[in-house]
Amino acid sequence: MSDAGPRRHPGVERYLEERGQHAQARLADAITAFAGSMPFVYVHAIGFAVWMLLAESSPWPRLTLVVSLEAIFLSTFVMIGQNRQAAVQRAKADHDFVEQELELKTNTELTREVHRLLAEMNSRQTRGVPGPGAT
Repeated sequence: MSDAGPRRHPGVERYLEERGQHAQARLADAITAFAGSMPFVYVHAIGFAVWMLLAESSPWPRLTLVVSLEAIFLSTFVMIGQNRQAAVQRAKADHDFVEQELELKTNTELTREVHRLLAEMNSRQTRGVPGPGAT
């Protein structure tokens, strides 16, 4: 096992591998990551300041249109991010459910085996037959 970095949940790994195979999903993830960063804020603050101060004498009508359109697209990327987060949580829950079911099955089998062995030991004791490991 390498120490290359923190391990991810196996369900999340599987989900990210599947998502990484789709160009649209990768593009949406890149846009969402950039839109949720401080460089995004800086670019917009500078861009809007330049627009309002230097580019147009009356920037408000067009600027309002641009900002409104951008808000529409950004809200879509917020919803994409929320859907992705929900899918990640679902992948984790599905994986955990399967693992817990396997663990329950193993524990049940072990409990039954212990019960069988105890019953066998009890049966031997009552008959006076030495159990395993008795000298």
